[in-house]
This record gives sequence, C-alpha cells and structure tokens, in this order.
Amino acid sequence: MIATDPPGLAVAMPDAREAAAEGPSDVAVSENRLLGGRVRLRQPVTGYRAAIDPVLLAATVPATAGERVLDVGSGPGAAGLCLAARVPGVRLTLLEADVHAAERARENAALAAADPPIAVVEADVAAAPCGLGRAVFDHVLTNPPFMEPERGTPATARGRSARHEGGVPLADWIRACVLWVRAGGTVTVVHRADRCDQLIAAMVAAGLGGIAVLPLWPRAGEPAKRLIVQGRRGSRARARLLPGLVLHGDVLHGETGTFTAAADAVLRGATALPL
Repeated sequence: MIATDPPGLAVAMPDAREAAAEGPSDVAVSENRLLGGRVRLRQPVTGYRAAIDPVLLAATVPATAGERVLDVGSGPGAAGLCLAARVPGVRLTLLEADVHAAERARENAALAAADPPIAVVEADVAAAPCGLGRAVFDHVLTNPPFMEPERGTPATARGRSARHEGGVPLADWIRACVLWVRAGGTVTVVHRADRCDQLIAAMVAAGLGGIAVLPLWPRAGEPAKRLIVQGRRGSRARARLLPGLVLHGDVLHGETGTFTAAADAVLRGATALPL
C-alpha cells in the first residue's frame, strides 16, 4: 500500500528527483526516481505516497531470475518495481484493489519495460485468490495497511485511506498472502513495530515458520518504528531476531548524510538486504 513514514523515520524519497507528470486520470501526479534512478515511479501529488518502506521491503525478498513474485496491495508498484530492477528476469505480478492506484501501477509497469513484462491485477485481497491460483508464487511481498479501523478516522480524499485496514484485517491479509505462496516460498511484510505481536501471530497461524524479524531503527539508540518480517510456508525453523538496520546518520558523530552508509547502499545502490 501507499504509505508515508512517521516523523523520525523518513522525510523524503531516496534519490528524490521529482517532476510533474501527466497521467491518464484526472489526478495530478509527480515522478520520483528510486534505487539511484533505476526505477521511475509516478504517484499522486497529494495523499499518501510511497517513501522508503517499499524500497527496503523489496531488498529483503530472496527472489532469483525466473521466479514468480506477487506484490500484494502494491499501490503504484514501488516495492515490486524495485525488486524487478534489482533482480532482472523475475516474473512479477502487482495486485491492487484501488482503481486509481492500479492505474498508476499499470503506467509504472509500462515505464519499467521489464522482461518478462510486469502484470497488474486489479482485485481486492478479500476476494483471494482473485483468479491468480493457489500456491503458485515463489515469493509474496506486501506493505499492508498499517492502522486498525478503530484507530483514527480514514480521510475520504482519493488515496488517503490506504493506511487503514478497512474490510481486510491484518490476519486475513496475511492468510491471503500465504494462500498464494508455494510450500517453501517466502512471505515478506513491512509493518509498524508496535504491531509486531499481531503480525507474527498472524504469520504463524497462517502456516509460516522460520520467522525472521529485521528492526528498522530511525537512528542509533532510538526505538524501531518499522519492522520487516519474513517467513517461509511450512518451515519448522525457529524464529530469529536480526541486528536491524540504522537508517539515518548522526551529525553529532560526523555522519553528515541523510542516510547511513548501510541504508544508502540499499536505498540507492540496490544492494540486497538478506534475512
């Protein structure tokens, strides 16, 4: 889904070269560049916009050329497109329910000109498997809605309700993701750190094991606001809590860049972030 980051996590797109762009709908859009310019992403000027979450999410997916990958709730396609740019030859499908976000995803998929071409399916996760088949993908990645329906009031402007779960609670969203992935395949999720217990419980209940948790620290010594969590369908391996990634540098210690060297290597250098 399209999401902005809270204060202290990210305030700008990595390598944010932005220009006005004409879209096929009546929504004003801008074009950003991700992964050091490897990915062109057109998205609405107003409303929730893809930030660094989908870039980091894509870096953790252990896909190889020829494997089938599904990006669930793709929004304009940021996560899937970053994965396709990092792993040429991956067979990518973007799944998005919102008609306007799906429109952007189709436009961005065409800009990517990937081989094989990127497929875009406009369908609701609540209707899984949405004609895609069961257990047919090697990997599923997802940036699901972050907010429970009872927390806050979703805005009604186009694209502004992307952060609220609506009719698909987190546990149901995860079950759908597991339905699509083959035995031994991975499901990778980026989510709020304060919902870690709910997320891991949902993943285990849906049949994922070998859970790996990667905290994303805004700065050294600060609590994580985001986590990337990955599991394998049918795995009996024990859970692992990984060291995590510090995103922003500390000017007090001579780190003058916006991102740490490790984060910059992922966000601009397209380095993988294996779990």
